[in-house]
Amino acid sequence: MNRRKPELLVPASSLEVLKTAVIYGADAVYIGGEAFGLRAKAKNFSPEDMKAGIAFAHERGVKVYVTANILAHNNDLDGAREYFAELKEIGPDALIISDPGMFMIAKEVWPEVEIHISTQANNTNYQTYRFWWQQGAKRVVSARELSLAEIKEIREHIPEEMEIESFIHGAMCISYSGRCLLSNYFTGRDANQGACTHPCRWKYAVVEEKRPGEYLPVYENERGTYIFNSKDLCMIEYIPEIIDAGIDSLKIEGRMKTALYVACVARTYRKAIDDYLESEEKYRANMDWYRAEIAKCTYRQFTTGFYFGKPDENTQIYDSNTYVNEFVYLGTVESIDERGLAKFEQRNKFCVGDTIELMKRDGQNVETKVLAMYNEEGEVVESCPHSKQIIYVELSVKPEAHDIMRCYNALSE
Repeated sequence: MNRRKPELLVPASSLEVLKTAVIYGADAVYIGGEAFGLRAKAKNFSPEDMKAGIAFAHERGVKVYVTANILAHNNDLDGAREYFAELKEIGPDALIISDPGMFMIAKEVWPEVEIHISTQANNTNYQTYRFWWQQGAKRVVSARELSLAEIKEIREHIPEEMEIESFIHGAMCISYSGRCLLSNYFTGRDANQGACTHPCRWKYAVVEEKRPGEYLPVYENERGTYIFNSKDLCMIEYIPEIIDAGIDSLKIEGRMKTALYVACVARTYRKAIDDYLESEEKYRANMDWYRAEIAKCTYRQFTTGFYFGKPDENTQIYDSNTYVNEFVYLGTVESIDERGLAKFEQRNKFCVGDTIELMKRDGQNVETKVLAMYNEEGEVVESCPHSKQIIYVELSVKPEAHDIMRCYNALSE
């Protein structure tokens, strides 16, 4: 069995989320700058935040990769040259690129840079991998349309030191390798330029040519019709198969996700990978914990995608386009002051007297009661209704810095 220790690669939409990913078990984090990435609606990183995030990660032995994976037009190229020069000064560990023109510019501006080829480049066979290796790429991200058997065959036909990166968790796109035209067609916002509006999650009906205005449902119930709506990928139960296929980097999707989502997914996969590498028996014994924890993340039902062959109709969701959201993110403990109070920046409202949960890095989930709250001026408050307000809270169980506070979402029932 192939026991190459894989990298756990986690997304980050902001400096806060990057720190969360690092603390909760990522080996590497991928982020977007303010241009040339495929998540224009994500908060993304200013140059200053990028420097701070890279420094924070490197101090803890974690790598940072920057996405520049748009399919570029002519008017993007001069800006790309300037952007890569700026990134050279900032010093991420690698760039993620899909466009050959962008690849050439990056190599001209920064010859020694490590480049990873994005899934957007439709990487479906070992000759494609060899091509990119000969151009100087270190790693290629496999297309989501590949099975584990196909990835294993690629591994057997490429240089041993070349790396394969594959998605193991997160949203699935309904278009081939994510190259979608729907958003551009409907809204003028180009998915391949980073501005996807996710039209594959919208409601649709069929209209017969001679009966305009008469909407015929494709499949209908009280919630509506969602003909493209894919389930989310989840491979937490198949870590042995993933590693055996020779995948070097296990990638989590989600550069628009919250700190709670990133912490939950990173912590669960970190434990699953480490448990399996210690012993398969330990991995199997803890399977119920992995399943329970991954279900606490925001998700849209789960599928194994293409990994075990072409997906069947069960990959689609027909009754809803909403996420399952069992827990609400309240905030992350920044520090504990001399009074024993936890300082945090509030993200969702909760009140004195509520029972919440502390999510810890080691896998523990500790229930605790909110005993008291104080604002920055030291005034007693009964709740924290204002988003991003700095609050000091007394809990019945003493928290630690970096604990994530969450509570059960009654609306998910």
